[in-house]
Amino acid sequence: MKCVIQSLVIVLLLGCAAVAQAEDKSWLDSSASSRPALPEVNLPSLSPLVNELGQSVVNIRTEGKENVGSPFSGEFPGPQGGDQQSPFDFFFQLPPNQKNRRFTSLGSGFVIHPDGYIVTNNHVVEKASKIIVSFRDDKKTYTAELVGSDAKTDLALIKVNHGGKLPAAVLGDSDDIQPGDWVMAIGNPFRLGHTATVGIVSAKSRKIPGGKPYDSFIQTDASINPGNSGGPLFNLRGEVVGVNTAIFSPGRFGASGFNIGIGFAIPINLVKTIVSQIKEKGKVTRGWLGVLIQPVQPEMAEYFKLQDAKGALVADVLADSPADSAGFKRGDVIVKYDGREVVENDDLPLMVAETEIGREVSVEIIREGKSKTLKAKIRELKDEEGTELSEESEQTQLGLTVQEITPDIARSLGLDSPSGVVVTSVEPFSAAANAGLRRGDVVLEVSGKAVNSPQAFRDVTKELAKDKPVLLLVRREKNTMFFTIKPE
Repeated sequence: MKCVIQSLVIVLLLGCAAVAQAEDKSWLDSSASSRPALPEVNLPSLSPLVNELGQSVVNIRTEGKENVGSPFSGEFPGPQGGDQQSPFDFFFQLPPNQKNRRFTSLGSGFVIHPDGYIVTNNHVVEKASKIIVSFRDDKKTYTAELVGSDAKTDLALIKVNHGGKLPAAVLGDSDDIQPGDWVMAIGNPFRLGHTATVGIVSAKSRKIPGGKPYDSFIQTDASINPGNSGGPLFNLRGEVVGVNTAIFSPGRFGASGFNIGIGFAIPINLVKTIVSQIKEKGKVTRGWLGVLIQPVQPEMAEYFKLQDAKGALVADVLADSPADSAGFKRGDVIVKYDGREVVENDDLPLMVAETEIGREVSVEIIREGKSKTLKAKIRELKDEEGTELSEESEQTQLGLTVQEITPDIARSLGLDSPSGVVVTSVEPFSAAANAGLRRGDVVLEVSGKAVNSPQAFRDVTKELAKDKPVLLLVRREKNTMFFTIKPE
């Protein structure tokens, strides 16, 4: 009897709680009856696109070994020169310092051909001994082989033997997109797997601090983070318009070094050209004109009798080059190349590089205030030809890329003799960048030792002790100064 009474009490208590809940819910719903009808907002859903396009996007994991002191450091890049930030979103996990230590990296890619060809970034697969690819709807993983890569545009082509036909992404036309157009990025940020983010095209033809001569990025505010590198940027028709490659973000990894709404993608039209050459020839060939160029500063416009401070100012013409044969002279201002306007000097290298070898092109210049058209027959850029101080040597652990100073380059830099090595690029957020080294600086000595060739420079710097300051004697324009660099 006592048990029955207890059961009744429990039932009653539960019933009271149910009534209380019903009363509470009714109280919350009562506000709806007094609210005026609101217009229904129907935003378009991107779910069908995400579901369909995600099939062609892959996650990439690489494994490899590196020597301590390699420029491939595995650290999320930090600040360069104060406000300038790293473009590259490496995401590595590394053990404590040791010789030939192992590293792993994460990235993304997308299928461009049903036979298993996949596009990604060079920095995702660089120095990897093993490339592992996984698909969204497939629990298996596949080992990919590197077909070829191009460090100068940060692109790579890999291939998996899947055993069947793969869903390939449709490549669009990056020339058609405009600032304000909606775009969507799909990739593998922070090991999270397939992740879709949406934004707009913020700008086109962007250069980034410490970048390369062929940079012409699409800027977007679609969220891109470490691990997104190599993934596709889609338009709302489901076409790939870019390859997500870089972020501009303050701080270091673990602080605020993530997406802040400024990301960069390689235009797909450039990607088509590069990967086609990699597949067909195993390498990328580029056109060569043979001029050293610099920006046209506003104060120069009047001196060179220009209406606007536009174009590429020819600082020097390399001997026996196509430009030399065509009659280019120092002081010419290139304003059009093959019918395309040259607004900034950085526009020219990519235009020349994309030109078919052996083709004759018309180049419009301003010489002494008068317009003139020259005809130049473009030749292939060889490794030994130093054009635009851009790309001819290996990078060292200091974060510098250096090049031998030829008589032509010495003359263009105003040097009395071709001594030292010229800095052709500075890796963003590297030790050299933090110390204030710039492209165009001439390194004369490293720790009191003269360096007159890239090989001599590498020999001196490769044995540098980590975290021990190094003294560099540098000539910048007409000044000679010392820089202290702390290798990372």
